[in-house]
Amino acid sequence: MGVSSRYTQCNRKLNSRTSQRRRCMGAKDRKANEYFADNRRFADMCNAVLFGGRTVILPEALEATDTTELLSVLGMDGKEISFQKWRDLLKRVIIKKNQNVYLVLIGAELQSDIHYAMPVKDMVYAGLNYGAQVREAGKRHKKEKKWGTKPEFLSGFHRNDTLTPVITITVYLGAEAWDGPRSLHEMFGTLDEELKPWIPDYRINLLAPQEIEDFSVFRTEVGQLLQFIRASESEQEVQELLGKYPEKFSRLDSETVAAICLFTGIEIACEDEKEVVDLCKAWEEHRETGLREGRETGRREERISSIRNMVELGVPKEKILIKYTLAEYEEAMKQS
Repeated sequence: MGVSSRYTQCNRKLNSRTSQRRRCMGAKDRKANEYFADNRRFADMCNAVLFGGRTVILPEALEATDTTELLSVLGMDGKEISFQKWRDLLKRVIIKKNQNVYLVLIGAELQSDIHYAMPVKDMVYAGLNYGAQVREAGKRHKKEKKWGTKPEFLSGFHRNDTLTPVITITVYLGAEAWDGPRSLHEMFGTLDEELKPWIPDYRINLLAPQEIEDFSVFRTEVGQLLQFIRASESEQEVQELLGKYPEKFSRLDSETVAAICLFTGIEIACEDEKEVVDLCKAWEEHRETGLREGRETGRREERISSIRNMVELGVPKEKILIKYTLAEYEEAMKQS
């Protein structure tokens, strides 16, 4: 096989693995979006991050909005170029606090893996949304024929117009500690201290399992999901978690159990028709199955090893097959 052919074959394998990984990530993203799109869970996540667990945002005060952000700019040749981005989740929320009412847009970016350009990603989404709000204001003034002053007309945004604040929460659904940047300034490397104040910064609002100190701030099963993810790197930690909080994990909804399996990679068998799952019991069955399979694998490896020893000693195939199966014999020959 020539160098070119080997390169092509290698490239195909790499592309195949890349496509498979993207499909897997796409499945995780879709499931995460479906899970957190639920207003009850979304409100709980927002209250935990923004208000320390106090019930400020109510599920019924949330309204899903278009997650598409569009920006048009002029290219080098003067032609308009459009950029389109899709957020994971974006909801309009009315917050009632201290006898005041506020309208806010809250977006969630759901990450199954660490994103090392997250500050830029979040900043782009916020900028696109604010740009869309300015354009909408201009369209409204034009429709109502409210031209305003010359500067207001040229801006498309009047002096008394206001923007709706946009808050983005990055929800990291991995067990490892987040080691990515948390601000735009961190992405610049070494910054001149005299120039630093002149460079606008942008910080992300990160929710990461390893950084949650108190899971009681969650009022829904979102807390159990994040707590299990945090412990999932160690079987002993999972065992201790379920042993310490059986009341929290013995009656979990099937959607949360499915999310736990998806984001931890742990295969826990559950009956599909069941809406409520005893995760403590399911985990024990999972462990017992693993131990049983491990013992069976160990016994099989011992038998294969014995066959190989017999072959090396010159024992005829016919005699070996009296005690061992043909499949075991063929497996031993492959390993020789």
